[in-house]
Amino acid sequence: MAEDKTVFVCQNCGYISPKWAGKCSNCNSWNSFIEEVQQAPVKSGKSRTEPKPGNAIKIKDISKKKIDRINLPYSEFNRVLGGGLVPGSLVLLGGEPGIGKSTLILQTVLNLKCTNVLYVSGEESENQIKLRAERIGINNEDCYIYTETNIEKILSTIKSVQPEIIVIDSVQTIASEMLTSSPVTVSQIRESTRILQEYAKENDVPVILIGHINKEGDIAGPMSLEHIVDAVFQFEGDNNHYYRLLRPKKNRFG
Repeated sequence: MAEDKTVFVCQNCGYISPKWAGKCSNCNSWNSFIEEVQQAPVKSGKSRTEPKPGNAIKIKDISKKKIDRINLPYSEFNRVLGGGLVPGSLVLLGGEPGIGKSTLILQTVLNLKCTNVLYVSGEESENQIKLRAERIGINNEDCYIYTETNIEKILSTIKSVQPEIIVIDSVQTIASEMLTSSPVTVSQIRESTRILQEYAKENDVPVILIGHINKEGDIAGPMSLEHIVDAVFQFEGDNNHYYRLLRPKKNRFG
């Protein structure tokens, strides 16, 4: 029977090393390795069978499907998204702590009239969010607030509420109880995002992930998260100036 083993994972790029190192040989970041337990795969006694082949389709035979985007209440936000929010997409919004990511998204969903939204927060309480919402103005009575960090409980609540849009604030705070590693680690963020991605694609529900950036300007823990999501946007600005910039880094839909 295979046993679990300890490995060291770079929290910046996801590189796995059998032993600790001060500098990551893959992305050259310093002091980024964290010890994690890598679970051994469960082997069944049955012999492995060859899976049935899938149905490959010629590109000329694929019917073009029209994408009905969700129009957000702000024209500039829609423009940066490529014309609106695509159903079933994963959108990652990054930015420095305190720049206004949560306020931007909360203000957006509170102005989406007659749209069922689930706003999941792992950083603030319901009362804190309610105070900010009252300051912004509540125009969407169908916006649900849920404070939780366990991805299994979050998924269960999503299935119960059946929202049209899901917001996760922030992706660094959620974790799965199926993994032994601590929250904020690469494996936890990757697994939680995978679970959300699976639900989004199966149910055509867009998911907006809010993430913090590190001092190098990348999405904190890890860069590999940018490969999973469909779109990556960075919220930038200076605390001494009135305006903020929403800059696209990646967008599969426009």
